[in-house]
Amino acid sequence: MKYSVIVPVYNRPDECNELLESLLSQTFKDFEVLVVEDGSDIPCKDVVEQYADRLNVSYFAKPNSGPGQTRNYGVERAGGEYVLILDSDAVLPSGYMAAIESELAVNPCDAFGGPDRAHPSFSPMQKAINYAMTSFFTTGGIRGGAKKLDKFYPRSFNMGVRREVYAALGGFSEMRFGEDIDFSTRIFKGGYRCRLFPSAWVYHKRRTDLRKFFKQVHNSGIARIHLTKRHPGTLKPVHLLPSVFTLGVLMLVLSTVVGLSAGCPHSLWCLAPLGLYALLVGIDAALSERSVGVGVRAVAASFVQLIGYGSGFLRAWWHSVVRGRGEFEAFKTNFYR
Repeated sequence: MKYSVIVPVYNRPDECNELLESLLSQTFKDFEVLVVEDGSDIPCKDVVEQYADRLNVSYFAKPNSGPGQTRNYGVERAGGEYVLILDSDAVLPSGYMAAIESELAVNPCDAFGGPDRAHPSFSPMQKAINYAMTSFFTTGGIRGGAKKLDKFYPRSFNMGVRREVYAALGGFSEMRFGEDIDFSTRIFKGGYRCRLFPSAWVYHKRRTDLRKFFKQVHNSGIARIHLTKRHPGTLKPVHLLPSVFTLGVLMLVLSTVVGLSAGCPHSLWCLAPLGLYALLVGIDAALSERSVGVGVRAVAASFVQLIGYGSGFLRAWWHSVVRGRGEFEAFKTNFYR
């Protein structure tokens, strides 16, 4: 068996069905699928059983322990030379597995990952959020790729690792956010070869509204501080950009409010940089998605992405660095609401 596809699932039977359907359509067939239910209230066992006679798929259920530990559970039961980690909200083009096989045949490596895209069927808000997470004008450049600001770190929505390397590194840590970057950092520290596979991309649904999106990116900002404490020297100037943006927005808004309170209408010009940024993002997103509606939503999503991440980063810096307290996460009781 060449590949073992590991899919952790939490209350997403419909999305799991779409992912399994896309795995069924792969042109390259030498793989198994392990679906691991992470203590869901809405299990997907019935969904998985519908594919039992058409796909080499196994279903496991375990108590809730978070995505990292759930992936480890699946890898322990995998038989492939490589383990492919996918989020349950991903959908694969039919050539995904073939693209990985081709990349490894040309230039073997120990770990790899691929980019993500928005499917034409996604809602305008999903496309806008996808833009905010992948655009060079937000922190998409931090995430790596053709226009990267930092080296490529495989992410858990689409990554692969040689199984013996996975075992040597002990898999994912107990972190619930940033666990994929923690793992990728340990891959690099271990001296293993890691590459971006541009042709092995997936459709990734992400969040469906701005409130849930804020919770996600806020925790990502918090996780960056935790990652810095776990791996000293990994914090780069690009990781500070969302915090700088957040503080800049706060200063410009406060300057405008103070100026207007003092009877100075010209203080509205303080908001000009934000307006120019919004215009740039809106035009770029509208052209990319060929939709004015997506462009308008992308402006809101980009501000949420940068401010959410930046505020989480600053919050964790105060909590963990200044006050010297341990790791934490936000929205523990209502993250999925």
